[in-house]
Amino acid sequence: MVAILPPTLVSGIIEPLHKDSSEKATQLLTVEIKSVEQAIQLGNPDARIVFGQFSDERLEKYADSYQGLTSGDNNRFFNFFWEIAVISEEWSLLQGAASAAGKNDGHEQILLWENGSGALVDVLGQGVKGRPIWGRNGVTVRQIRPYPSTIYVGSPYEMSCAVIVPKNEKHLAAIYNFCASEAFSSAIGEIDQKLNVTNATLVKVPFDLDYWTKVAEEKHPHGLPSSYTEDPTQWIFHGHPCGSVVWDEKHKWVAEGPLRNGDTVLQIAVARLLGYRWPAEMDTDMELADEQREWVKRCEALLPFADDDGIVCIPPVRGEASAADRLLNLLASAYGDAWSNDVLAELLKSAGHAGKTLETWLRDKFFTQHCKLFQSRPFIWQIWDGLPDGFSVLVNYHKLDRKNLETLIYTYLGDWIGRQKQDKNNGIDGAEERLAAAEALKKKLEQILEGEAPYDIFVRWKPIEQQPIGWEPDLNDGVRLNIRPFMTVADVKKKDAGILRDKPNIKWSKDRGKDVESAPWFHTFGGERINDHHLTLADKRAAREQSNEGKGV
Repeated sequence: MVAILPPTLVSGIIEPLHKDSSEKATQLLTVEIKSVEQAIQLGNPDARIVFGQFSDERLEKYADSYQGLTSGDNNRFFNFFWEIAVISEEWSLLQGAASAAGKNDGHEQILLWENGSGALVDVLGQGVKGRPIWGRNGVTVRQIRPYPSTIYVGSPYEMSCAVIVPKNEKHLAAIYNFCASEAFSSAIGEIDQKLNVTNATLVKVPFDLDYWTKVAEEKHPHGLPSSYTEDPTQWIFHGHPCGSVVWDEKHKWVAEGPLRNGDTVLQIAVARLLGYRWPAEMDTDMELADEQREWVKRCEALLPFADDDGIVCIPPVRGEASAADRLLNLLASAYGDAWSNDVLAELLKSAGHAGKTLETWLRDKFFTQHCKLFQSRPFIWQIWDGLPDGFSVLVNYHKLDRKNLETLIYTYLGDWIGRQKQDKNNGIDGAEERLAAAEALKKKLEQILEGEAPYDIFVRWKPIEQQPIGWEPDLNDGVRLNIRPFMTVADVKKKDAGILRDKPNIKWSKDRGKDVESAPWFHTFGGERINDHHLTLADKRAAREQSNEGKGV
């Protein structure tokens, strides 16, 4: 006689996702205890215990998942795209994780790739994660709950997300709609309740291809759209101050939306006035929705309003109109027939400056909002003398080379100083105070121009002979390092802001990680990645001369 034993059961509960301990305690009293046969669990992905029926059809049958790259030194190899004037061959667009399911973002950063033959490959070797799928179509998924996803555009991508690549491209829309759904997040939670999961886990979930193909046909009958956004912090942004592209649910496609009057319009307009252009304007091969590309074309009409040298004074200086008047002209052209004083009032209200003037917004609010929008890596700098009615100027950091800094000091500020001297001689109220503040600002700018410690730029990944001598910024080094002299020179008003209108949230404390022994400052800092260091001009010049002699220069 053969005894038939009952199947071995595993019992348990699914842990509540609530973080609050009292909510967990309440749920533990009422939640259903589930039991499953132990043997059945061996058929689950990686033999994971799942309290429910697990489908034989898994996403891994139709797609693979690849992890993104980590550079080992993001402060050196990653920048925000707006820190560079033009995305040259040295840099590649770098995709990150979406902030919410289906949201077209994660396009803020760029990678110092140097066509695969530069310092990054020297550090990482040839095994750069994700590289085999660059250029293919897929879906990015943030590996942290609730696992938001968006379309992968084929660029290098960083480790905050994984990319799911279909084995057959005709399944892309179905896979995208699945990953953008709550069903995807719930399915991951069924097999792995950790806050963050591996890239392999993302394709272990059940996937009904027929069902999600029908969903895709309903939601995207014309196929998945190419990139579009109204967010100026994304490199796919079209660059127009008030243009918009939206999803048209009726026609299931993107469409031109109404002219915008939100809080980013003025920021975009100021950037354009100072001569900045977005990557989508410069890259004709960037894959954009046709409607997005149309707004890119309309930006051409705004090019004549851009300042040539990237220096725009808020008060009228050197025969130029005030910044406010020039900005008004640009906005009027951008809005066309829709422009009116009511639109201007709405823009100021959106910028938190209701009932006030465009000039006072430029003086008092612009730079603070600019730093916040662009994550404390501002590319338009507001330099001032500390007086509400004193000298204040907006400069395009990308154009602020040594020659233009000299132009700022001796032409623009020089003209202002000459006017204040004349007003002082004529007995104009406040002229003496404005003159003193302007002359003090001139001395600070000259200190930065000369670059003697502690008003120097220090780049920890460059040897001493390659360090800037005076104001010689290399845009590839990023805003964080190059802005330091403007913040460390004596404050004109706000503590630790130097001669800037406000203080960006920038620190030069040591960066994470350890340098390798071959790093130029390894022995000086014991392998620590120190940024807050100063070098004298004499030491830098001596090192450069010695290097040139060694090269026979």
